[in-house]
Amino acid sequence: MQKAYLQITLKINVSDREAATKVYTTYKEPFLKGTAGALSKELLVRDEDVQVLHGFSSEADAKAYLESELFNNDVVVGLKPLLQANPEIRIYNAY
Repeated sequence: MQKAYLQITLKINVSDREAATKVYTTYKEPFLKGTAGALSKELLVRDEDVQVLHGFSSEADAKAYLESELFNNDVVVGLKPLLQANPEIRIYNAY
């Protein structure tokens, strides 16, 4: 079974990470329950940046999420004031 991962890397100041974590926590359950093909969502934090790793059933599901209302109207709006640069978005296929 092929799976895909959506990796979003965010440049967020350390002082704003608690607010970013709140956005992640707020939308994790709606993502897992309401997004087609959603399998997992993990928040990865390191000194340089924050990454959100989303697991999907397929690459098509990952791409569809990037076009969804949840992503664009909720997640992006919540994170936008915290970002120091445009996010890096990558989709990987897993075999």
